Amino acid sequence: MNALPHLAAIDWISLVIFFACWAGYGWFSEHSRWGEGGLVRTSQAFRLEWARHLLEREVRVADSTLIGNLVTSVSFYANTTIYIIAGLVAALGAADKLLSFTSELPFGGVGNRELLELKLMLVLASFVFAYFKFTWSLRQFNLLCILVGAAPFGKRGEPAIDTYAHRLAGANSLAGDDFNRGIRAYYFGLAASGWLLNPVMLGALAVCILIVLYRRDYASPALHVLRDLP
Repeated sequence: MNALPHLAAIDWISLVIFFACWAGYGWFSEHSRWGEGGLVRTSQAFRLEWARHLLEREVRVADSTLIGNLVTSVSFYANTTIYIIAGLVAALGAADKLLSFTSELPFGGVGNRELLELKLMLVLASFVFAYFKFTWSLRQFNLLCILVGAAPFGKRGEPAIDTYAHRLAGANSLAGDDFNRGIRAYYFGLAASGWLLNPVMLGALAVCILIVLYRRDYASPALHVLRDLP
């Protein structure tokens, strides 16, 4: 709190841009009607189709392997985030050395110790948020494994089978959405690190990240393969 009076108008403007880009894009891609054609929501339809085919197979070794690969990916990011958080905590403990180092950068210093700690806390908060999302995604993928183990055998069109397919696809989508939120926190955590160099870098990198995310979710070859390819 002692650092807040030291924030200039450009710092506040950049912070508003940063949080507006992060929260705004999350709402746009996941909840707004304008973001329905994106990669996130398009993949949900394929998760439902996967669930329907899974219930029609008596042997589900391939499905278990695919889910295992998803769990491995989430576990990798969760473990990596722990090391990043540990490094940022260590940087907070060595703020004096970091302050003297950044003062020699051509983009300008970070100010006093309190202001440097505030900037590091923003980066740290971004990766802590990512860690919570990854671990919650991991728990939901574990729940998906339980649902696959308890899945009945049947053909699509049967009410009980269709209901269970939606349950499987729903659990898969929830886990995948939280994984995407964790990845998004990684991106904006990198943008937050720009504040260590210059306040303008924080807002500029947040806008750049927003553009990159939009292009990947709404104008990428991956989306073309899922949605537009005949």
